[in-house]
Amino acid sequence: MLGAVAASTSLCFSPSTYSTRIVVLRRISNSTLALNNGHSFLLLSAKPMHFSSHKSSRRQPHFLAQAAASSAVNAEYVEEPATNVKFQTSLSFPGCSNSLTLFGTGYREKVFAIIGVKVYAAGLYLDQSIALELNAWKGQSKEAIQGNSSLFETIFQSSFEKSLQIILVRDVDGKTFWDALSDAISPRIQQPTTTDETALTTFRGVFLDRPLKKGAIIILTWLNPSGLLVSVSSNGLPSTMDATIESANVAFALFNVFLGDSPVSPSLKASVAESLSKVLK
Repeated sequence: MLGAVAASTSLCFSPSTYSTRIVVLRRISNSTLALNNGHSFLLLSAKPMHFSSHKSSRRQPHFLAQAAASSAVNAEYVEEPATNVKFQTSLSFPGCSNSLTLFGTGYREKVFAIIGVKVYAAGLYLDQSIALELNAWKGQSKEAIQGNSSLFETIFQSSFEKSLQIILVRDVDGKTFWDALSDAISPRIQQPTTTDETALTTFRGVFLDRPLKKGAIIILTWLNPSGLLVSVSSNGLPSTMDATIESANVAFALFNVFLGDSPVSPSLKASVAESLSKVLK
């Protein structure tokens, strides 16, 4: 039996201006997430591609710290309140042409015998220019945006880059993680093609026989309509890619798992909807 409890981290953007200035109203005493050392694995990328938290030359949204929902924000991190996992507010991912901005955080919870067990925290990163494609929803409330499947499908279909960052908060076997993800992805692909099946097999291979310890980080970056990059690390942000998934259907289904009509993390979708409502004021 699966269940999820919503709790969101609010990211507030100034609707009237885009500025590189970040207002800090609350400090976080420890901005480093402790990660466990894990096994080393063969990485499939021929050329190392590095993550960076450097500032983009493009103008950044104006972040405001907010005490609601017990969230914590500073110049570099947002803390997901249910798990206390910290997400950087801006990151450059392998293969991305620009740094991406954090638009929301949430968590995934699995229920065993009516007891909820948190499995991971998740953050959605978007190219901030995607707001230009969402003008049709200007002025809508968080609730209206959260229930509007057309808006999220516009985000899915956009050529702007987007990425999901998953940080485990408990040890999980790689096969168990993939089985749960596959069970959510597969029903969203009604008539899988040979390309889709090959992509799912490649995706599955990243996680088989791979223990995922507490603190492990999984990056899922959607670069273009058919290209999905997968990176996994047990010791800090991944520095290389583990696989490239070539299937528009698989990429669409994956992001629909988190932001579609029946998301596995309602708290993540609620957080993203709140951020978008402020960007689109």
